[in-house]
Amino acid sequence: MKHLLNLLAAVALLVWGTHLVRTGVLRVFGAKLRTLLARSLGNRFTAALSGIGVTALVQSSTATSLMTASFVGQGLISLPAALAVMRGADIGTAIMAMLFAQDLSWLSPVFIFVGVVLFITRQASTAGRVGRVFIGLGLMLLALERVVQATEPMMASPITQMLLTSLASDLWMEIVIGAVLAIVSYSSLAVVLLIAAMADTHVVPLGMALGMVLGANLGNGLAAVLTMARSSVEVRQVTIGNMVFKILGVALMAPFIELWIAHVEPLLPGTAHSVVLFHLAYNIIISVGFIGFTDWVAHWVARLLPKPAGAQGSRAHHLDPSALATPSLAISFAVREALYQADVVETMLLGIPDVIRNNDEDLAQRLRCMDDEVDELYSSIKYYLTKISRDDLGEEESRRWADIISFTINMEQIGDIIERVLQDIEEKKIKKGRQFSEAGMAEITELHQRLVSNLRLGMSVFLNGNVRDAQRLLEEKVHFRNLERAYATSHLMRLSDRAVNSMETSSLHIDLISDLKRINSHISSIAYPILESAGVLAPSRLKNPRAHAEPLDDHP
Repeated sequence: MKHLLNLLAAVALLVWGTHLVRTGVLRVFGAKLRTLLARSLGNRFTAALSGIGVTALVQSSTATSLMTASFVGQGLISLPAALAVMRGADIGTAIMAMLFAQDLSWLSPVFIFVGVVLFITRQASTAGRVGRVFIGLGLMLLALERVVQATEPMMASPITQMLLTSLASDLWMEIVIGAVLAIVSYSSLAVVLLIAAMADTHVVPLGMALGMVLGANLGNGLAAVLTMARSSVEVRQVTIGNMVFKILGVALMAPFIELWIAHVEPLLPGTAHSVVLFHLAYNIIISVGFIGFTDWVAHWVARLLPKPAGAQGSRAHHLDPSALATPSLAISFAVREALYQADVVETMLLGIPDVIRNNDEDLAQRLRCMDDEVDELYSSIKYYLTKISRDDLGEEESRRWADIISFTINMEQIGDIIERVLQDIEEKKIKKGRQFSEAGMAEITELHQRLVSNLRLGMSVFLNGNVRDAQRLLEEKVHFRNLERAYATSHLMRLSDRAVNSMETSSLHIDLISDLKRINSHISSIAYPILESAGVLAPSRLKNPRAHAEPLDDHP
């Protein structure tokens, strides 16, 4: 029992080390890796090469699958290109298995010591996140050493011998065991390394180990299918297509296990090398040999999983639960959904003048109903972000996380204000058949146009983080406040002249320009995080705003 517990602890340590490396690399290079993938999808061969590179760094073909599938879900790449990336991702995992199969146990204490020092002393910086990667690498090497130590005494157990004898002649059971291990551990790399270590200490015969390797590859594809089971059709097409290639590879390689043992094994220095080399050969065959079939498989999968009727032109659901395993990817999805929320708010805002001019009560009610969608989007984005592990986010991504929350709160509050404005227009103007004076309507139109312009500028600031635009947005807050005061004074002057229209709509007019100012204040709030990060925001005002931006009059 003690030896079994030691083995289970070593396996758990191996899986945890793999997790640390994957999350650490994604923290440091997550956005850059996504950019690398996006720029390398011009043809299937460069796509496969990018898949090799990204997976070798992340040490998880599943993580690469998540990123690639998200591109398909967003319509950025085609399904055949995504399948080509996955062909390279499988080779990348196999190459890392070859590397770790070497005797690198002497590096384990070095990696752990350097990693802990970096992580403790520079935890919030990039160096600290690199330290996390070193810790993971050290734990993986230490775990492999512990696996060897724990499996040696188990060979003396009669129960072990009896179990291995019963399984040795059942290839399909070996494949199932390997697949289950890969799904449970969420890492085919860790499972292949474990199988290689157990084969090297003769805990499992070589033939059984090779069968389990095929199962681990199959389980890796199945894990991605299960992870993305609730994603959009476009995303699931990637995982199903990848699974097709893995099944074809298992069917092709399974009959050659005995030939491998008879002709290749004697030429290799050790059993562990035979296991990982077989793993590499399997992935090269299904990647290089089948890469020409990506179009055919993509066509077949598209017929198996067709897009639902009416999918074209409908809004994409960006909050993909499967992306939560890759925090940097989940953050980008949340940004896209937040921008959609802002688009809904903009639609509501654009409709206000038509409601006022045409006394269109039906339009007012439709626009008011859109606030429910704004509220639902806010709740969905907030809930989605709370499921992202803050510990897995780098400093910049953590700041982006907070920016998204702030942005969606502002959009939700703007939606509420617009709903109340429309309700006031219905009750105080449309139902009573009143009209604004010509001068009053001109003032409202001027403020509304500036508000729409500022909202669009705010969306740009949120997306791009441009400091100059953020400064302009904050200056607009002062200008808008001055206009609101000036127009309120003009309205009072019209009241003193006994203008009938102005007297009838006085309460609505004052409330309306005040509400527009409040909306502009929420829009201006988008600029604060950007300016604070850039160091150009004093506790209560911009530092010399005229020195950093053109005169306000140049930006009407």
